[in-house]
Amino acid sequence: METRKMFSAVAFGLLTILVIILTCSLIFSLLLRFTNMQESSLQWLIMALSFFALFAGGFISGGRGKEKGWLMGGTTALLFTGIVILYQFLGQETGFSMEQTFYHLGYLATAVFGGIIGVNLSSSSTNV
Repeated sequence: METRKMFSAVAFGLLTILVIILTCSLIFSLLLRFTNMQESSLQWLIMALSFFALFAGGFISGGRGKEKGWLMGGTTALLFTGIVILYQFLGQETGFSMEQTFYHLGYLATAVFGGIIGVNLSSSSTNV
């Protein structure tokens, strides 16, 4: 696989993840600010949407890469995790907790699965 094509596919997947997460963050912050909802009432929804964002990012990167979806999705998830680690360490001066490690392992598995499905759906639509 051409490196430039892989980089482009992973970049689109990562951009997809960031757009979904930032959009959901804006919506939830507005809900929490202007209603009397508590963050604890949205915990499961936020977690489900974060897994969806990683699945979608893996799906997009796998679909654009058209081969090795597990690698595309995994690379996308690892770059996302790297960004989160850098933000936390450099911006917040905190490390990764064990709970966050498990979440990010789940994100990795979800993005790999999304990448595999993205490759299979993109290749089946081009063969028809």
